[in-house]
Amino acid sequence: MRISCSLGSLLSIEEVISCARSISGTHAETIWVPETWGMENFAMLSAISQNTANQKIGSSIVNIYSRSPSAIAMGAATVDTLSKGRLVLGLGTSSLPIVETFHGYKFDRPRQRMIEYVEIIKMALSGERVDYDGRIFNLKNFRLLIKPHRSSIPIYLAAVNQKMVELTWDIADGVIFYLQPKTKLKETISKMQKKRKIDIACQLITCIADDSEKAVQRAKKTLSFYIAVGKTYREFLAKNGFKNETRDVLEEYTRSGLRSAHESVSDSMLRSLCIAGTPEESKGQLQEFRETGIDLPIIQFNPVNNTRDSFDLLKQTLFEEP
Repeated sequence: MRISCSLGSLLSIEEVISCARSISGTHAETIWVPETWGMENFAMLSAISQNTANQKIGSSIVNIYSRSPSAIAMGAATVDTLSKGRLVLGLGTSSLPIVETFHGYKFDRPRQRMIEYVEIIKMALSGERVDYDGRIFNLKNFRLLIKPHRSSIPIYLAAVNQKMVELTWDIADGVIFYLQPKTKLKETISKMQKKRKIDIACQLITCIADDSEKAVQRAKKTLSFYIAVGKTYREFLAKNGFKNETRDVLEEYTRSGLRSAHESVSDSMLRSLCIAGTPEESKGQLQEFRETGIDLPIIQFNPVNNTRDSFDLLKQTLFEEP
């Protein structure tokens, strides 16, 4: 069965590369690297491409406000060449706080912007000259100076709310879901795959430890962070069965920061969104997510105590075939 791994925000650059090397000998299909406000994505993807041989290399995700579509096409063409055709380009809108506060751009017209980014990137990667007249972008006489390794690179879109879900099925090769309750995930997949078949990836916060409670508490801390600082996720989860938990997490975060916000994450909420527990518990939870219709689970590694030991346990549990 297909499975992949996400290495990122909680790790150092050296740890990401070390973990990528370690998992390269398994049946992991793709190694995904996120981009928040730490490691630059294309640089990390390039580094991983030189430390692995077989896995696809995925961005999860590059946001469409901090770089022009031409710059993303250049980065994608470069990584795809260095990796000998292994890139999966994951794009997303990110969020208003990151776009406006950290990058200084106005967070406007995300759906239209995504349409134009995908169109321009595809045109540029085809190797042809780009003359583009859109509602947001106007490009004249742009052509990549290098010949792309492939004329078409798979593009996956991160989607939370329904408008972006609909758009993803219209223009992308795959979707990357995140923090989607199992029941909602199953409903959305069943409905949307009738429209057109695309590859369905879902990134899952994953904490595995021999001590189940330690894994649960680590996962709750990660989940509470996304709820506290991510308005889009918070509002989506509030509308999909977790109104009380999201309210309580935000109130505690406002009052005292992240120190105790995780205490408001219920066990049922955690089970609906994450994988957390012992190796045997985690295998069962992964199977439950597969049953929603996911094609490609993305295991988001969250270390419990020592990073090396924690990753070895995760690899042994989910990535090493019997």
